[in-house]
Amino acid sequence: MGGSIRFLVLCLTICLAFFASPQSALAQLAKEALQPFVMPPFSIGEQVNDKGVWELLNSGGALAGYVFETEEMAPLPGFSGAPINIFVMLDLNGTFMDVRLISHNEPIFVSGLGEAPLRKFFEQYRGLSINQSLVVGTPYGGAGDGSALVYLDGVTKATASIRIAHESILAATRAVAREKMQGVASAPPAYPNPDYTEDLDWNALVAQGLVSRKTVLNKEVSAAFDGTVFVNDDPVAQADPKGVYLDLYIIDIGAPSIAKAALGDQTLRELQAFQRISKTDEPILLIDAGRHGLVSPDFVRNTSPDWLSAEQDGLPIALRDADLFVTLSPQAPQGTAIILRTDRRLGFDPTREWTLNVQAIREHGQFMPQVGQTTLTTTHVTPDRFYLRPVEEVQESAFAGAIRNRQTDLIVLGVFLVGLLVVLGPGQKRIAALTVFTPVRLGILAFVLGFVGWWGQGQLSIVTVLGVIRTSVFGGSFNFLLYDPFGTLIWAVAILGFVLWGRGLFCGWLCPFGALQEFAHHLGRLLRLPQWEVSRAWDQRLKWIKYAALAGLVATVFIAPDHVDKAAEIEPFKTAITVFFVRDWYYVVYAGFWLVLGMVTFKGFCRYVCPLGAVMAIGGMIRTRSWIPRRADCGSPCQLCKVKCKYGAIKKTGEIQYDECFQCLDCVTIHDDPTQCVPLILAARSATRKAAA
Repeated sequence: MGGSIRFLVLCLTICLAFFASPQSALAQLAKEALQPFVMPPFSIGEQVNDKGVWELLNSGGALAGYVFETEEMAPLPGFSGAPINIFVMLDLNGTFMDVRLISHNEPIFVSGLGEAPLRKFFEQYRGLSINQSLVVGTPYGGAGDGSALVYLDGVTKATASIRIAHESILAATRAVAREKMQGVASAPPAYPNPDYTEDLDWNALVAQGLVSRKTVLNKEVSAAFDGTVFVNDDPVAQADPKGVYLDLYIIDIGAPSIAKAALGDQTLRELQAFQRISKTDEPILLIDAGRHGLVSPDFVRNTSPDWLSAEQDGLPIALRDADLFVTLSPQAPQGTAIILRTDRRLGFDPTREWTLNVQAIREHGQFMPQVGQTTLTTTHVTPDRFYLRPVEEVQESAFAGAIRNRQTDLIVLGVFLVGLLVVLGPGQKRIAALTVFTPVRLGILAFVLGFVGWWGQGQLSIVTVLGVIRTSVFGGSFNFLLYDPFGTLIWAVAILGFVLWGRGLFCGWLCPFGALQEFAHHLGRLLRLPQWEVSRAWDQRLKWIKYAALAGLVATVFIAPDHVDKAAEIEPFKTAITVFFVRDWYYVVYAGFWLVLGMVTFKGFCRYVCPLGAVMAIGGMIRTRSWIPRRADCGSPCQLCKVKCKYGAIKKTGEIQYDECFQCLDCVTIHDDPTQCVPLILAARSATRKAAA
């Protein structure tokens, strides 16, 4: 009856919390709040959308990039259920200028490891580009040599939280790039296929449209200057209106076959050497057989040409002289020739149409002449067949990456969990009947404490439960459950045990802190410390504390969500297991108190205070079966199991109180042992008397 009342109280508490009026956790920072994150000479300009993206201005007031916070763009919930909010400053080329922490509620960083490791992690992004494949982890196999992946060092004991932060940064940054920076490539660029060849010459290039030609007559240029002071400032054009001003040929020579057909042998060899060094540059050959000349008399080699510019998708393409001496194929038109280069990583795609702009310049006056100009434009595109367009290197999901990084640990854990389920399921009576049952149980608990807890960081926490509740009510993604596959696997088995046995599987066998408390109890007995046994009445009263603690934590999620992480410190798990007592002294004292108390009172925290234990206790109320064998004599007259049960989970009637049962199997051992079970002993004596009679 008492268990049913507790269950109803808990359900009512959660239901009331669900219907509470929540306030959105997502709130954009004002411009004044973001400005301190931007270091001079930069400043924040106008807001460009309703998701917290702002212009980044340089000292002259020109657009230099964008600044934004990730919480609005990519609200991926962390382990507290709230997103990690990160400030990102991105330049127009897609390079991270700065990445800094704004706010978070990640339990491991709040008071465990502190924020310093998290802030240091974000420093690694500076100078990296969204065009690079950024992953958290370490290279495996030969992946570190010549790999397109850029590895970021994670934070030990906080891998899952770091992955959530990383995914938040990438998701938000790509969203901004897609919306505001169309020319920035977020996929591997197409590049010339070195193995693809065609037998081409100059005439074939022209016939197949691999050469774009733009011809402009003198009179057409003059017409562009009609009505200006520059209309009569080109004597050559006036003398020969039908003469050719610009006879421009554009050839993308990144593909080997095209380069071979367009260039002389010496230039071809120099180009091949250039391409071996500059693997991301696309070389473009320009020939002018007219009188324009392509570049001004003041042009300096290896710089950007002053009379030429290009664009694609409405965004500029950076052109630069490749500094190669140009000799052309004998069939090619002779004239002024130059080879320019542009970086494919900045968004240039040679297989999509792009525009070349050529400035026609005229000067008016002798002393400090006025300069007038008009723009002549033409387009060019190269067919796909000359290029490799790899499928975008799909980065493995955070869950897949975490599985790869912890593959060995997961295999060991999986084998252990399968074995434990077999032992506690069909093999329950066999293990309980072992004469060395206690050493076997302590050995399993030692493995749980050492491998699952301290090594594997698999201590489950009420924080995860609160995060699920918060996400269910406020909305968001449950992906945070997948960032730690080690803990997720334990959760899966704990939930299975929750349905089959109640709280027993996790609380009795899989909780590292519970194991630590049990070892504290055995140490107390070894030291012959006096044991403080709580009376049955007070034992039942004290067990209500954990339900009150759970109700308070659930209420905190809605009333004061920013304080959930502090409220969850009622669990000493983080101190004792996650950071191995390396924390502020008051946390260590608190955790130590429960362990010292455990030396004289058996697992006091687990039985009376643990809010996660209160959640697990629900399983004991809704379990699918009564799995502990009982006899009619249990409770009347035999009270041995009740007396021996250290958890106080057996009523005077002999009935098992499953919401408080930790599945220690002591009562199963007694039930099946003819030397301990009173009904079996009495039955044996009766049989002996009958045989003697």
